[in-house]
Amino acid sequence: MAMTEPGRAQQLRQKSAEVISLERGKIPPQAVELERVVLGAMLIDKKGVDEVIDMLNEEVFYVDAHQKIFSAIHELFQETKPIDLLTVSNLLKQRKQHEAVGGDFYLIELTRGVGSSAHIEYHARIILQKYVQRSLIKISTQLIEEAYEDSQDVFDLLDQAEARLYDITQGNLKRSAESAQDLVIQAKKKIEEISNKDGLSGVPSGFDKLDEVTSGWQPSDLIIIAARPGMGKTALTLSMARNIAVNKGLPVAFFSLEMSSVQLITRLISSETGLSSEKLRTGRLEKHEWEQLNVKVKTLEKAPLFIDDTPSLSIFDLRAKARRLASQHGIKLVIIDYLQLMTIGSSQKAGNREQEISTISRNLKALAKELEVPVIALSQLSRAVETRGGSKRPLLSDLRESGAIEQDADIVSFIYRPEYYKIEEWDDEQQTPTEGQAELIIAKHRNGGLDNIRLKFIGSLGKFENLDDSFGRFEFESKMNDETPLPRPTNPFSTATDFESDDDMPF
Repeated sequence: MAMTEPGRAQQLRQKSAEVISLERGKIPPQAVELERVVLGAMLIDKKGVDEVIDMLNEEVFYVDAHQKIFSAIHELFQETKPIDLLTVSNLLKQRKQHEAVGGDFYLIELTRGVGSSAHIEYHARIILQKYVQRSLIKISTQLIEEAYEDSQDVFDLLDQAEARLYDITQGNLKRSAESAQDLVIQAKKKIEEISNKDGLSGVPSGFDKLDEVTSGWQPSDLIIIAARPGMGKTALTLSMARNIAVNKGLPVAFFSLEMSSVQLITRLISSETGLSSEKLRTGRLEKHEWEQLNVKVKTLEKAPLFIDDTPSLSIFDLRAKARRLASQHGIKLVIIDYLQLMTIGSSQKAGNREQEISTISRNLKALAKELEVPVIALSQLSRAVETRGGSKRPLLSDLRESGAIEQDADIVSFIYRPEYYKIEEWDDEQQTPTEGQAELIIAKHRNGGLDNIRLKFIGSLGKFENLDDSFGRFEFESKMNDETPLPRPTNPFSTATDFESDDDMPF
């Protein structure tokens, strides 16, 4: 004889009670009664659905029937259809899950114990906590089993452990495939957000023409910026980091394997204040320059810029540090200076250096996808550029040590300064002078077009700017050429407002 719906519902409740009342053995953390309350509130009040639909997913529910009911509610919500006893029941029947959840009787029982959706968010957070506890138990059990296996590299095990824990904090545990319907909804929301951001969907670099081509550095992208020594790789990325952290207030992580953090911040101070690096190194500043220094660095002090100068950083350490910064500070961009100085950090060597670089570039791309932030890695070029006759513009084939860099990267760009090679004019129709100019060559762009973008390079400050910016050293030089005296304060220590604009800065 077939069991009636009330009987099936009663059986579900008894099963839950039996699980909770067990005194022997260890029971997974759970909040079955709260699951019932939350689902009941969602069935009777649309406000309750709006408050918790983004917090929960079907996996967080302990009871299988509750997972199926929430999945039905979620589908109705996505299709902007009414959510109530009737619509949920019909959808469960279409899915042939109606009897498995206890039928209409169980759905009615869920709503009987709830008067409104008050406190639903608080109840949902408790359900999430229980789910996180169950997830931690599962991960810990797996780690214990894997730790007993001598065949697995201990550093790989540590990396996997940290990645799993990071996934829990981000709510991405066991991310599964998403339907086209879900992805279309996400894409539409992103397009709407872009329309309110002047067309930039990514992190703006601060260089107008570059942002036009890339629409900002995109989340999950690996960007390679390559050049020969002396071209200004560090200067370019520092200028970007400054633009993003100071102007936009977005957190940036800068990993420097070549220069110390103090050297980098001194470069930024030079760029920010207009005082040459030589003056800052020697400390020989005039009174008005000290005042200029104290005033101009205030914006830099408040910038959410995080610099790590660990030498010979391994890809394992980088991923651990980046995850920590993402969790604690919500970083929006990772910069690595530079790729060839990194190590794989494993007792199991990948082989020759080319294979190691391939492993590093592949892991950097994986890190960009995991954190959903753009990762910019600087790279050296081979000496083929120097030996090549004619144009010294870099090519993709000049990437040093590994073709895998080109394969893994979403964007590959080169810095080219003809002035460095004593080339005084650009190879264009106007024969424009190359002094104080650089070209950022976008040689590969997986999701967009290619372009050569000219930028202003101020060598004395180690700084890149938009080519059409009319401030700083170039404005000072033009004023000197016009024999127009630059305004100077009568008392350099009188007020901070003496230097509120770049035009008033006495350098």
